[in-house]
Amino acid sequence: MVQAARELLAVRSPLDAELMVSDMIGAWWGRRVRGGDVEQVLGEGLVDYAAKAGTPASLTLLICLAYLGTARQGAKAEGAALAMMESGVARPGWADRVGAVKPTGCYVSRDAYGDQDTVICTFAYRFGEGERARPEPAGPGREPHALVMVVDHNMSGMARDAWVSSHVDKLLEQARAEAAGNPMLLFEEIEPQQARALLESAMKATGEPKTPPPVSESYSAYHAFARARLKALPPGRKRPAPLHIEAPYSRERRAMLAAEFLASDAAEHLSDPSAASRCADHIIDYGCEQDFSRPLRVSPTKCETFLLDWLPRKVMLTTAEQEAMPHVLAAWVRFAAVRTGLPERGLKATLDAVWEAIGKFPEAYRDPTSFGLDRPLLERLLPDGDLSALARRVFAFPFLQGVHNGVTLDDLNPADEADRRTLLEMDHVGPVDEEHLAWHEEIATRLWEGDPPQLWEAAQRLLDLGHDRHDVLHVLIEIAERIGDDPDELAAALDDIADIPDGI
Repeated sequence: MVQAARELLAVRSPLDAELMVSDMIGAWWGRRVRGGDVEQVLGEGLVDYAAKAGTPASLTLLICLAYLGTARQGAKAEGAALAMMESGVARPGWADRVGAVKPTGCYVSRDAYGDQDTVICTFAYRFGEGERARPEPAGPGREPHALVMVVDHNMSGMARDAWVSSHVDKLLEQARAEAAGNPMLLFEEIEPQQARALLESAMKATGEPKTPPPVSESYSAYHAFARARLKALPPGRKRPAPLHIEAPYSRERRAMLAAEFLASDAAEHLSDPSAASRCADHIIDYGCEQDFSRPLRVSPTKCETFLLDWLPRKVMLTTAEQEAMPHVLAAWVRFAAVRTGLPERGLKATLDAVWEAIGKFPEAYRDPTSFGLDRPLLERLLPDGDLSALARRVFAFPFLQGVHNGVTLDDLNPADEADRRTLLEMDHVGPVDEEHLAWHEEIATRLWEGDPPQLWEAAQRLLDLGHDRHDVLHVLIEIAERIGDDPDELAAALDDIADIPDGI
């Protein structure tokens, strides 16, 4: 990378340099390294290496990293760059302008469904000292440019794509023209504070993933540039307008909305009121908890995701609910479209998507009883109906039926603290040390609650290698006992488990 930084000496503008370095450090975005955080191992390692190189190319790299890096990388890079400049290492003329930008406008293009926001933030480089009284000069170093980011509200509001354009006027003109000719699109200017709040939230939702997220191929290349540019926008506490986020729904408000739906004309044809009511509750909960408190927002993509992805993973439905759900969802679409003013074109497209998904739903949703577990046992394991918890809870409590030492296991509730201890005692042969049993209970409780998620991920990796269940539990206990209460250190240690160490 330090050798590649020689190209920075040939560029003529800070924008080109910033984009080159952003692309360079995007190479490790979302990657994992053993023994530490990737930004520390590679990012800060690059800063240290560039500082030792002491060349003009490494200086330009440090100047860009001071602006584009993480807070720790930026502080280290700035200190190293200042030391090199004081020692007389030459730097290009554009170096003083890296990051010296001002926002010139923020805009959003969004679809009528609310699926996606395309946010455009435009910038220009500031005048240098002694230039403020002169007209803005043309040429390198002063070019206007736009950061464009796509926010996907069907994916927890994550940033899915990002790019930069120097054709600002053409970009804005095209966005306005598309919205003018399409009733399903809206283009408007927003406050910079709103743009910053929306995009910072979106980048946080995308996060620094342990596995590649569903983002565009270009996102990693622009991630550092976007992170830095957002800091040039004024901070504020304004609610991000494109999201139309409502206040959180209380249980009472959710129940009232369900009652209004069931009493509406859209729901009059539903033949099983009890199943329809429970299905409506799931639809509302999904909109409140997975879609920024927007249960009334409907779209083809949101309905397909709910029916074919979220429900099969998360919710235990009865047979009656499985049969009713697609029809309740279609009725909900009609009900919500009236309440939100969704254009007729959007309503038709959403209903078409629901009817197409109906044929796939029986295959996508596997009845939990098909796993070989009877419903009373499922109800003990899933009192909260969280289907995604089934595997880890079965792993934590494998003995829940039959009679052992005169105790009827079918009568014990794994969600109850006292019964949980009894079940874990049954899981051991012979006497067991109380402290050791307490650690088994700690791990079982964490697995039951899914906290942290890395615990079950680590257990699955070890089970896939063919290790015995009890040996896997002992590895998890050893790590939890060694790390203590620090959640970040515990998550990192669990992430690093690749196999069972010798001696466990």
